[in-house]
Amino acid sequence: MNITEGYTERGFKLISFKDLYGKKCNIQESSLATEEAIWFGVEEVSRMHLSREQVKEILPILQKYVDTGEI
Repeated sequence: MNITEGYTERGFKLISFKDLYGKKCNIQESSLATEEAIWFGVEEVSRMHLSREQVKEILPILQKYVDTGEI
């Protein structure tokens, strides 16, 4: 799986990858002012279809968020 990292136009970290069906998925820092939050999902209205290997690659990103509040 190809995971790419970048930033939104507003400077929030954005991590992109594709699911098993080739749908573009993102994990993005949220601009929510009241608490730390992330956006996590596909770019279009759908659900992600992930293999065990893909979940294995995404887990460190989510664990980093749990540990540090950053992605």
